[in-house]
Amino acid sequence: MAAKTAQAKPKSGDWRAEMLDRMRTLIQEVDPTMIEERKWAKASNGMAGVPVWSHDGIVCTGETYKNYIKLTFAKGAYVDDPTGLFNAPFTGNLRRAIDIREGDVVNATAFKRLVKAAVALNAADAVKPPKAAKPAKAAKAAGTAGAARAAKRR
Repeated sequence: MAAKTAQAKPKSGDWRAEMLDRMRTLIQEVDPTMIEERKWAKASNGMAGVPVWSHDGIVCTGETYKNYIKLTFAKGAYVDDPTGLFNAPFTGNLRRAIDIREGDVVNATAFKRLVKAAVALNAADAVKPPKAAKPAKAAKAAGTAGAARAAKRR
């Protein structure tokens, strides 16, 4: 399957557009089958949307802000980051992000490792069998109580 590339992006010549293009290239080098699409178009992003890279689920997103770009890994909390690329102040249970400011140098090898690990995590999650539904206790109890009431009425 060929990779899809989003059409809209920040203006050419802008350091943010150039950095996002560089990160896009690194992502594609790790996984040429990665799908990129634009989601969540809103006024604050010029209705261009946010680039979202997916393979068996969202791997990461790339948001452009006034003074930096943010690459957010959907399951970043479960991805090993020995070099400390995740530098954004997320403290939640799932996402982790990299904020890149003008002039920052990103360790390409470490970034590629993060992307590769995130793709592997999504692939592993994709092959897990779905969890069996648990019987609803309330429905079971209501059914039993209802039968008992009906028997009393007879």
